[in-house]
Amino acid sequence: MTDATHGMSEPRQKTSLTAADARTAARNRAEKRFQYYGIAAIIAGGVFLVLLLTAILSNGIPAFQRATVNIEFTLTQEQFDEAEGTMLKTKVYTGFFIDALTAQLTESGIETEFDNKRIERLLGKVGGTIRAHYRENPQDIGQPTRFELPASSRVDRYFKGTFDRSGIGDGNRFIMPGDLDFADDLRAAGILTQSFDWNFITGVDTGVDNAGQAGIGASVLGSFMMMIVVLVLSLPIGVAASIYLEEFAPKNRFTDLIEVNISNLAAVPSIVFGILGLAVFIQFMGLSQSAPLVGGLVLTLMTLPTIIISTRASLKAVPPSIREAALGIGASKMQAVFHHVLPLAMPGILTGTIIGLAQALGETAPLLLIGMVGFVARYPETFLQGFEGPNSAMPAQIYNWASRSDAVFTEKAWGGIIILLIFLLSMNILAIILRRRFERRW
Repeated sequence: MTDATHGMSEPRQKTSLTAADARTAARNRAEKRFQYYGIAAIIAGGVFLVLLLTAILSNGIPAFQRATVNIEFTLTQEQFDEAEGTMLKTKVYTGFFIDALTAQLTESGIETEFDNKRIERLLGKVGGTIRAHYRENPQDIGQPTRFELPASSRVDRYFKGTFDRSGIGDGNRFIMPGDLDFADDLRAAGILTQSFDWNFITGVDTGVDNAGQAGIGASVLGSFMMMIVVLVLSLPIGVAASIYLEEFAPKNRFTDLIEVNISNLAAVPSIVFGILGLAVFIQFMGLSQSAPLVGGLVLTLMTLPTIIISTRASLKAVPPSIREAALGIGASKMQAVFHHVLPLAMPGILTGTIIGLAQALGETAPLLLIGMVGFVARYPETFLQGFEGPNSAMPAQIYNWASRSDAVFTEKAWGGIIILLIFLLSMNILAIILRRRFERRW
């Protein structure tokens, strides 16, 4: 009895189903810690995103505002004939402007002295601007005409709080201490105001001596032309290649090699595609350097792997029963793919295409190698010239402005980033809408 009793195991302790044992409690604590880590990661990512957006908006929004002098005066026919009959036409028109400005200041109760040199430092070549307006619009002669003349970049920065008058010396040929006092008088009289700068959105690039008049409009057009080329080439080629590889190609070593190379091309640095475009499209084929057509071809090569991979994933996500049902009722292989599989995969295909276009829109390195970072001071004259003529793109223009020493160009670069982000967000929102619109559930 003693040996039998000694060999018997101790009775197991009874546990409750509602009370967790030590091991279960440890697993629950580990799960809770992992949840906290995930929440902390999301919060950290959100904080960094808010900081990034705050930095972009705080530095870029001033680029959309500009200090302008608003003045209205009437140029008579006699004054126009007098100005056009003299050798110093610009000087005469500047005198007319000074007379009108003096009258408006006197009406506001402000008495201050200024001359042609001060007006030129504050507003640039006013006489030339006024003369060009009346020569292009002779119907305005004898009629009250309002002019909105942009102030110089230093005056503009002074009212934005990014330019300090303490560093101005009397020998400075661009601005003098008395010029800012005069600008304060103009602002007190309501003649100098801050307004939305449409020229930044619609204008073209300028030289280093006229940073305030620089605009990103030509670069936006260049990016748009490149995206047309990318869409026209990459969508049909990428979708056709994906359909063949996923639905029709035999499974052998050759197709496996193609699939591996496509995946590798998606991870190749974008600057490699720029070198390829420089060697093939410019040096070998002789296409124009800095042309949106060449930029679109380079970006097409870079975008194709992304579109092919996303399209194949969309085709693979369609259940095999769809193909089997179509084949079972007598459809051919091509009819099953194009009439049943492809419509169900279309939301994923469109999403992948738009994401690929958005990625191409923000690329800079390939464009630098094909010369799309040059100075572009005019719009193309025709639609076809927009593809073949020299132009820039938004990322390249932002890089160009950021590399210049003038603080106004740095401000323009931040503003260009805002416009680029608006385009990228719009394309991603469009991808979400199209996916929701065409998505089918089975």
